[in-house]
Amino acid sequence: MEKQKIILSDNITEALESAIADLKHDKLFMLCDETTLHLCAPVVQSIADRAGMITIPAGDTNKGLESMSHVWGELQRMGATRHSLMINLGGGMVTDLGGFAASTFKRGIKFINIPTTLLSMVDASVGGKTGVNFGGLKNEIGVFNNADCVILDTVFLKTMDDENLCSGYAEMLKHGLINNEEMWAELVNYDIHNLDLSRLQRMVAESVAVKERIVLEDPLEHGIRKALNVGHTMGHAFESFAMKRTPILHGYAVAYGIICELYLSAKKAGFPTDKLHQTVSYIRGHYGSLSFTCDDYDELLALMKHDKKNVAGTINFTLLRGIGDILINQTATTEEIKEALDFYREG
Repeated sequence: MEKQKIILSDNITEALESAIADLKHDKLFMLCDETTLHLCAPVVQSIADRAGMITIPAGDTNKGLESMSHVWGELQRMGATRHSLMINLGGGMVTDLGGFAASTFKRGIKFINIPTTLLSMVDASVGGKTGVNFGGLKNEIGVFNNADCVILDTVFLKTMDDENLCSGYAEMLKHGLINNEEMWAELVNYDIHNLDLSRLQRMVAESVAVKERIVLEDPLEHGIRKALNVGHTMGHAFESFAMKRTPILHGYAVAYGIICELYLSAKKAGFPTDKLHQTVSYIRGHYGSLSFTCDDYDELLALMKHDKKNVAGTINFTLLRGIGDILINQTATTEEIKEALDFYREG
């Protein structure tokens, strides 16, 4: 997989016009969800006006085959060809689903991703993962395929509420944990509720650079790319668990997963307890908690066993000996996992 073309923009219309001009195409399309159609498309109105607009319902519960079929159908109805270009304007749901739609329509058309949420800027923007949920499981169907261009502009963060900002920030916390103490320390001392956009733009660029470096080293997740899974084995289980009750945002699930997996890291790999408690304190102070009881442990364990990172049914974790000191392909016993869930609930 080639290096992702990422543009850090302070003039989104100018950056997008330049990217469109660089990508030879016959017809132009723009995919939004109902939220980004109203809040974000007007920021690039001059481009939206000349694109075939495709809209899907907002929310991760709509990241499925019905929405995918709608996108394919609209591309077909409006005469898209294999030489067409699609702009995916939205959060990770839009860029994941739109990337998969573009990668499979006519065996693949060009696409540009413009992530409009903090989560999608620091997570979905890099790595070429596309896909949809299926059978109640996250991202069960998809392909690796880089967008032809990704444009990052924090102008869109002005449209976001605190909850969605926190969701994206959880992935930045993860990047700090797998990178170095300086980055981690800045992240656990930043006031996400009192935005300094210029400082946040720098922090976003640093966060994207961490993921980009790891993805380039291991594009298909055979080795070190699994570092990006910190918090995700248990986080995806929390997310699927909540989906059947009161859905939570992806970043909140990851934050809760980080609590549990840092506990496992401390127990099994010697992760420093002071840094465990400082990180956990930040998460508890900003993300609240997910309600479950010990009676739910078996369901959560069953969900973890569905994780794509597992091998031969063994639940697979990425743990840390210290900040930036990564251990991939780690396992834990059922009792250890239940201890981590106890630690989460007792906080």
